[in-house]
Amino acid sequence: MISNPSSAWTEAKDRQMSELRKIKIDDKIIEVDPNMTLIQACEAAGVEVPRFCYHERLSIAGNCRMCLVEVVGGPPKPAASCAMQVKDLRPGPEGAPSEIKTNSPMVRKAREGVMEFLLINHPLDCPICDQGGECDLQDQAMAYGVDFSRYREPKRATEDLNLGPLVETHMTRCISCTRCVRFTTEVAGITQMGQTGRGEDSEITSYLNETLDSNLQGNIIDLCPVGALVSKPYAFTARPWELTKTETIDVMDALGSNIRVDTKGREVMRILPRNNDGVNEEWISDKTRFVWDGLRRQRLDKPYIRENGKLRPASWTEALEAAAHAIKGKKVVGLIGDLVPVEAAFSLKQLVEGLGGSVECRTDGARLPAGNRSAYVGTATIADIDTAEMIQLIGTNPRDEAPVLNARIRRAWARGAQIGLIGEPVDLTYDYAHVGTDRAALESLSSRQISDETRAKPTLVIVGQGAIREADGEAVLAHAMKLAENTNSKLLILHTAASRVGAMDVGAVTEGGLAAAINGAEVVYNLGADEVEIQPGAFVIYQGSHGDRGAHRADLILPGACYTEENGLFVNTEGRPQLALRANFAPGEGKENWAILRALSAELGRTQPWDSLAALRRALITAHPHLGAVEQVAENQWQPLELRDLGRASVPFQNAIRDFYLTNPIARSSPLMGELSAMAAARHAQPLAAE
Repeated sequence: MISNPSSAWTEAKDRQMSELRKIKIDDKIIEVDPNMTLIQACEAAGVEVPRFCYHERLSIAGNCRMCLVEVVGGPPKPAASCAMQVKDLRPGPEGAPSEIKTNSPMVRKAREGVMEFLLINHPLDCPICDQGGECDLQDQAMAYGVDFSRYREPKRATEDLNLGPLVETHMTRCISCTRCVRFTTEVAGITQMGQTGRGEDSEITSYLNETLDSNLQGNIIDLCPVGALVSKPYAFTARPWELTKTETIDVMDALGSNIRVDTKGREVMRILPRNNDGVNEEWISDKTRFVWDGLRRQRLDKPYIRENGKLRPASWTEALEAAAHAIKGKKVVGLIGDLVPVEAAFSLKQLVEGLGGSVECRTDGARLPAGNRSAYVGTATIADIDTAEMIQLIGTNPRDEAPVLNARIRRAWARGAQIGLIGEPVDLTYDYAHVGTDRAALESLSSRQISDETRAKPTLVIVGQGAIREADGEAVLAHAMKLAENTNSKLLILHTAASRVGAMDVGAVTEGGLAAAINGAEVVYNLGADEVEIQPGAFVIYQGSHGDRGAHRADLILPGACYTEENGLFVNTEGRPQLALRANFAPGEGKENWAILRALSAELGRTQPWDSLAALRRALITAHPHLGAVEQVAENQWQPLELRDLGRASVPFQNAIRDFYLTNPIARSSPLMGELSAMAAARHAQPLAAE
């Protein structure tokens, strides 16, 4: 007997809807999920349907009408394929599959009419538009439009917006697809853009003429299908056909976003995102996108030796001889910075430990336990955020530490996931339960009895570097792992340094951490570590790309390549090895980092057994096989840390990043990042009352 007919009917309908359904698209029959929209079904069938407003990662607007198709047996007018689902189609005669046509006379005429309407007010300024050559409107006008217009009225003009120093606006070109509005509202989590007016008076605008307060705003440049929103720093510098395109990996944070670096000659002209559903989807942060001007400035382009308190230029031969002379017979310590590829970290470790010294990569003092990958990487993947129903953040501000990851957490929240935070209360663009600010809140939460119902839910614990970089960091991490155990959660350690996981994987750590490594060192070999204070008295050899803090402290400087100038392996915060490819060459006499270390080893009489990057990589993978599984996230064996009392229970957690825009030498060399930092500080400063 059915006690609840309504419930049974719903379950039966859900089962029916979950079954694949046959559909005929342009004489081709395929099976698709009935919950798919028609435009998605057409993509599955390999049929191209033009669109302007539709985007698979944004909500459906259905307002451009470019994706019209003909539904056979339906109304005698075309239907918007982005707004109709397969399950809404009527079956054909005698149960035949539903049929839609994407290239019938009705569809072609409708598309030509839509294109004619779109071009009524669109200015004919393709020759000077930055979007020229990669413009959806241009491409689709050629493919689906007509070569005449019946409209002779004057075109409408619209005032441009001031959205800040990143996005340049030409609102006369806007076709009101609302992609920018939906992205800023749904993904970036800000409400400063919207559409006002009706009919001819409608326009996209920012409320109260505000500039955008988001570190993801640059993505609206990629989303805009016309030239209404373009990159202000890149404007009028190059055309797309002039650029050499290289697919590589970002190192501005530890997420490992997939990017494309476009170069013109030896210079990087722009950086764009690449799609990787498991990492960054198709978004990147503003620092990733616009930091390229820092690649050109304050570069170290030749070796330097300090004499009488001043640095003087030197040849490579002289510099390597001076480095070897300084190192021989001394206590040597190697430091690995935040932007170093795994091969260079491995090479430095082999060199320094061969001399009886030690190497340390935890330059921010993070208490990450060596050899326990479940404790310094975790057991979760980034994609696990999508299915999590509960997420607990500890000592982190993901909006600054990994903006793209934060957008993913926001999407989980919008879907109904509950978010908790232990640490500094900050604006994360979504609501969360603030559990507390200090260690006591974590200790209380980790010892709490958890119901079976909660344990059955897919949950996630995310630990930031701010929670574990102080003296009691390992005890904090132990309690976070205990919380993950109690709640049956997966654990994700959110790093802020792109090189950290890879360096931990090769064992570039010293027992006792950074202080123990530097204490008593006679020679410090600083491989791109610019955030470290080194005591007076030690001889410092700095190998890096920019004249930043590390170079100012150095007694000897060896100019290295930055991340766009050498091939390298990076392991992201979830433990996924990824390959970065060279897009351009280092300026002047700068060399690849592994090559400098190989040359120095020969000068020291301890020649390393490789003379190419391929040979070095073979040695690296032989020693650490999991690093050869590129784009695969290894499953880490759970090894909980020994639980200890938190003696500083009332001490609040401090987030690891204070200034999102100035976290590394490349960003600090960028004038644009400096401007954005000043704007952010002014925006968040407390307003003063008029006297």
